[in-house]
Amino acid sequence: MKVQAVLSIILILVPSLSGFHDTFLLASPNLITADEEQIVIGRLGEDIILPCSFESEPEIVIHWKNQDNNVHSYYKGSDHLEAQDHRYTNRTSLFHGEMHKGNASLSLRRLSLLDEGIYLCYVGTTSRTFINKVVLKVGAFVTPVMKYEKRNTESFLICCVSSYPHPHISWKTENTTISESNKGEIETLDPLHVDSMINITGSNLSYECGIENSLLNQTWTGRWTMKDDLHKKQSEDFSLSCELTNSIFLLAQDFIVTWSKVERETSSILAYFLSSSQNTTIYEPRVSWNKERINQSDFFLTLKDLRVSDSGEYLCNISSSKYTLLTTQTLHVVEQSQSRTWIITLSLVIFVFLAICIFCMFKRYNCSRRERSSVYTERANTADAEESKAFTEHPASSGK
Repeated sequence: MKVQAVLSIILILVPSLSGFHDTFLLASPNLITADEEQIVIGRLGEDIILPCSFESEPEIVIHWKNQDNNVHSYYKGSDHLEAQDHRYTNRTSLFHGEMHKGNASLSLRRLSLLDEGIYLCYVGTTSRTFINKVVLKVGAFVTPVMKYEKRNTESFLICCVSSYPHPHISWKTENTTISESNKGEIETLDPLHVDSMINITGSNLSYECGIENSLLNQTWTGRWTMKDDLHKKQSEDFSLSCELTNSIFLLAQDFIVTWSKVERETSSILAYFLSSSQNTTIYEPRVSWNKERINQSDFFLTLKDLRVSDSGEYLCNISSSKYTLLTTQTLHVVEQSQSRTWIITLSLVIFVFLAICIFCMFKRYNCSRRERSSVYTERANTADAEESKAFTEHPASSGK
């Protein structure tokens, strides 16, 4: 195995070097290989360092290879990138100031998915040859988004994420896992982008979406809750509460709070709050936020001078890098004239009901009096009949 490694080094380095550097590499009798390969995990679009160390000597030759591609070469005290693969142009560098300490690590900038693979670091000195093997894995996980949408008479929740490798997405409602048949993924042109959607039309009042990227060991949770409907009158004020609970969010995290009114296919932002700057922005002049309540992590929204057109669903969105909390509440605004008509109608109904009750009670009372009068009359008639009978049977006694 060592002989093959030495031969590979010779075959790789000899064509690219000349003179003294060929000689000392070929003459290096000691081959030192790392015991284990090193696994490095990087993020798409970010920079990464591939580690490589050796025992430093005055003369150094360094070659980084990825399969058959030349990634970076260094000899005669400077970089030589003439044979470098074009995919790595302007993206690689060595730490020249630390080579005397035995550092041959490679800096690789702006990672792409094509950069994944096995990298070999060859370092030759006057007395030794070092080989390090590095496995680079590239992952991506853009902060997910949870969206609430209305389409005609139905409502949907959508969890959106750009992730590599493909993330694991799970849905729950009322702490019960939703089966695969009841959720679906929306096809997109971006191979990294995943949209998972469920239909929430029904009686369930809470849903949870969980997303996990196993490579980056990164998770995210989104929760949606529906509150009871509110009924208000025109020209009144109304308030909605959207509380940030410690059990869901870490208060040390930066987060954004957005209030919006949800329409069919669209939504309009009313106000939002940035925790990092403590700034609030309001887009609707009739909307106000209570700063004292914000300091208590309750994003209490007040809408003044209600109009009938204000009827609809209102959505509070609290989002951080690890969590999203959506709260939906429906507002019904009734016109003042309708309100007065409703009150008058209700009063008439109550009046008619009471009149019927009184009439029934009076009728029952009269019926009761008639029954008692009939009984008295019957008793009196019975007594007169008995007296008349007695007089007929005993006339003499009655004559005395």
